Amino acid sequence: MIVLLDTSTPVCKLTLVDGDWQYTDQWQADRTLAKNLLKYIQQQLEKNNKTFSDIRSIGVFEGPGSFTGLRIGLTVMNTIANSEHLPIVGTRGELWQQTALTRLQNGENDEMVMPFYGSEAHITKPRK
Repeated sequence: MIVLLDTSTPVCKLTLVDGDWQYTDQWQADRTLAKNLLKYIQQQLEKNNKTFSDIRSIGVFEGPGSFTGLRIGLTVMNTIANSEHLPIVGTRGELWQQTALTRLQNGENDEMVMPFYGSEAHITKPRK
C-alpha cells in the first residue's frame, strides 16, 4: 500500500492506495498536527483494516505551504520511511499525487524529502 500525505495547510489530506483500491480522507488538524498526526494515520489505517506494516511506500507533498505543517508532516513521514526502510518521494504541483505514484511505481526513492517553502524565510529582526 502507498500512503500519500499533504500537510501544507491546516487541513491534513491523506490518501491510501493499494492497487485499484483507493481511500481518501482529510482532517482539520489546525494546531494539533504535531500531537495527533500519527494517531490520525493509525486510525485511518485501522478504519480500512490496514496497519503500518502494510505500507510499502510513501509519497508526500513537499510544498509550498505552511512552514510548520510541512516540517511536521515531512519529519513524521521521513522517520517512518527511514525506520521501516521504505521508499519515499516528494512532489509539488496540482498533480502531485499522480506524480508521486508514478515515481514510486518506477522505483524512485528520494530517501529523505526536504520541504519546499516557495520563498526565503521571513525572519523578523530583533526590536532592540
